[in-house]
Amino acid sequence: MDEHEATVLRSLIGAVSGLLNDRAAEAPEDELTQLTGLRPGNPVAPDDPQLLRLLPDFHRAEPGSPDAKRADLNAALRSLHEPEIIESKLAAGRVVLETCPESGGKIVLNSDQADAWLAALTDVRLALGTLLDIDDETPDHLDPDDPRAPHLDVYHWLTWMQDSLLQALNP
Repeated sequence: MDEHEATVLRSLIGAVSGLLNDRAAEAPEDELTQLTGLRPGNPVAPDDPQLLRLLPDFHRAEPGSPDAKRADLNAALRSLHEPEIIESKLAAGRVVLETCPESGGKIVLNSDQADAWLAALTDVRLALGTLLDIDDETPDHLDPDDPRAPHLDVYHWLTWMQDSLLQALNP
């Protein structure tokens, strides 16, 4: 990885980690938290589309079916599991930051580190893809005048990195 690529990747990991840290800081604290040290997650789904993509609802109702219990179930599951999910995503990002040399260079990963890279790359791609509004109909290349064009190139680069890592793990 060259220095520019390392800088871009480290910056993207930092941005996603910042979103996740901000979300974790919004979690309510109560007396039980103070007594046990266990932090509940925020029971309310994130407003930010990137965070909502990174922390989706646990339960989705079938289209067209009224499911009044869904909101209560999602709130309970978020309170229970969101802190662990956020910590897992942050830990994966830390592994990338620890193993990606700031000035670029060869990256050698053990199996656990490679898994963390895959998870962190997925999170960055989800966040960037949401920001760029990427869907099945997004062309591979945008008009150079489109302000999203350079970012789409980064998205494709992240996809290539993820694919390359998967191929290296499964020879």
